[in-house]
Amino acid sequence: MAEGKQEMPREDQGTARRKSFYGFLLGILGSAFLLALAFQLLFPRATDARPAPTEDDANRCDLFSGEWKKDSSPAYSNSSCKFISSPQDCLTNGRLNTDYLSWRWKPYGCKIPPTDTRKFSNSMRGKSIAFIGDSILRNQMESLLCILSKVEEAVLVYHDETYQSKTWYLPSHNITLGLIWAPFLVNSTEAKSKKDIQIYLDVLDPVWTSQYQNYDYIMLSGGQWFLKETTFWENNTIVGCHYCPGKGLKELGMDYSYRRALRLIFHFLSAADHKPLVVLRTWTPSHFEYGQWYSGGICNRTKPFNEGEYNADPVDAVMRNVELEEFQEGLVNGLNLSLLDIYHLSLLRPDGHPGPYRKYHPDISKKPQEDCLHWCLPGPIDTWNELLIAILMGEEELRSSL
Repeated sequence: MAEGKQEMPREDQGTARRKSFYGFLLGILGSAFLLALAFQLLFPRATDARPAPTEDDANRCDLFSGEWKKDSSPAYSNSSCKFISSPQDCLTNGRLNTDYLSWRWKPYGCKIPPTDTRKFSNSMRGKSIAFIGDSILRNQMESLLCILSKVEEAVLVYHDETYQSKTWYLPSHNITLGLIWAPFLVNSTEAKSKKDIQIYLDVLDPVWTSQYQNYDYIMLSGGQWFLKETTFWENNTIVGCHYCPGKGLKELGMDYSYRRALRLIFHFLSAADHKPLVVLRTWTPSHFEYGQWYSGGICNRTKPFNEGEYNADPVDAVMRNVELEEFQEGLVNGLNLSLLDIYHLSLLRPDGHPGPYRKYHPDISKKPQEDCLHWCLPGPIDTWNELLIAILMGEEELRSSL
């Protein structure tokens, strides 16, 4: 044995090897934890799953946390309502499965009784409501018109040249309902071209701001138009784009433009003299499977998803988070805002879309393009209006203990 060196006892050698192994194992586990944490932060689950309520929740009424239960028939039929656009009239277009009509949303913390349309119409007497947005908001407006027609059928008193913006009037109740086409909410060139759209993130769409002061209630929402190829302008200068390869522009993303639009809207609301109640309806999830609308995507499910069963499109979750963040900022700034959070309850309803029945009796064998974004009427979208009515009438009237 060389001088100055001693052989380690075998027992100590074994201890050292075990310590070395445990140290290596802890290092691996630590790295795995950090990787998992990083993945969770970068790619959160998009199910937006919500737990069932605890006893502490019994006295709290969250209209947007609940489950779908098979319960009752719809408030109206496709044959009894004349306001349904043909692409959303699924039954007339040949859809045979009608199970999607039999589900009712049940919030965990309270009950929503069947909408008292007469009571609502009386409470809105002399009032006006504007829906500002895109074709999904038109879809919702048609649902509301159908619901109200049980008491009084609205009369169309205005439409623009393209029939995108319309105004209805209920003469017996002196109620005005306005549908204002503004798919980006900010100014844009969408009316001239559906491709390479220019949007001006520091200028609100004058189509709705010019009418804003005429309404007691404002319902607004952004939507899938923000996912299109768009070029962003601010201060008369191009600052970037979304989905514009080959143009040499900075990719800022659809969430950038949507956030800027909402922020500008809330700044406008804060500065305006007219102070209506403004309801922000959250993002609408799509349910395309096996592709997108342009690549053979379908939505042929016939019942709701169970909680946590469906991993939503991550883009939907990103855009909804933008809404929630900007909404909270608006509340902090003292705005008269309310949230119609239909994202989660809609996420669970893949069965409620027209699918191939966006046209009259389609030839299914030819695999026609499907609509997995808009909603059949009647259908799940009627629930959005039940919740809107609850908001407008005062949520406290609908509270009840479990």
